[in-house]
Amino acid sequence: MLRLSNFADYGVVIMTAAARAEGALVAASQVSGLTAIPVPTVAKLMNHLARAGLLVSHRGVAGGFALARPAAEISLADIVEAIDGPIALTHCCTDNRESCELLSHCAVRLHWEPVNRAVRDALSKVSLATLAGVGEEVPA
Repeated sequence: MLRLSNFADYGVVIMTAAARAEGALVAASQVSGLTAIPVPTVAKLMNHLARAGLLVSHRGVAGGFALARPAAEISLADIVEAIDGPIALTHCCTDNRESCELLSHCAVRLHWEPVNRAVRDALSKVSLATLAGVGEEVPA
């Protein structure tokens, strides 16, 4: 079964909470209360998403995080790749390709790239706005 890592799944949930705030700053504790994800995990992921350019951080007593760009311009692929790295169904299509014991004998390796591209393209077509049920969709 193909599935996202728990952190990528949590990242999507956190980003939808930020999108629903509609421009208002959200703190990790607030997002934790809305999502039931523990505060330390939310804080870690929000900082990670900010370093990836998907959230912006505002320091201070009234600080928090906000989307770095409109929800309609952030894709599911952007979020997943910010947390898990490049979308690839097999190890041979990542920077960690040496971990595959079959690499030198595999006749299928070259054919995984179009599959990976199709999965990434499908995830790219799903916007954060759609996931969060907010805002206007930007036409593709």
